[in-house]
Amino acid sequence: QLQLVESGGGLVQPGGSLRLSCAASRRTLDYYNIGWFRQAPGKEREGISCISTRGGKINYADSVEGRFIISRDNAKNTVYLQLNSLKPEDTGVYYCAAKSTSCSASAGLYNYWGQGTQVTVSS
Repeated sequence: QLQLVESGGGLVQPGGSLRLSCAASRRTLDYYNIGWFRQAPGKEREGISCISTRGGKINYADSVEGRFIISRDNAKNTVYLQLNSLKPEDTGVYYCAAKSTSCSASAGLYNYWGQGTQVTVSS
């Protein structure tokens, strides 16, 4: 069974940057499309980005387009999410998730999830 572990979250000031990592174990990530989601308190989980198995297709939500960058290094079995120009509304728990079929912003279609990493944007 694929296991995913997120890391890299923390407290950052508005305008700052963070890089989140999603490391896989027990199986290779090569065959999985990876999505990043976030959930703010009292809100539904929101799909913010997805990358295809080889990185050829990438999607972003409008709310993060131009600020966040998703990438993957299959040799390291890791997917990254670079968060730039952070805003207070980016605060939330960030999750990575894996699915074997094509990318989607729908959380219910993903088979494997990490435990999440907290990102707090505040001055």
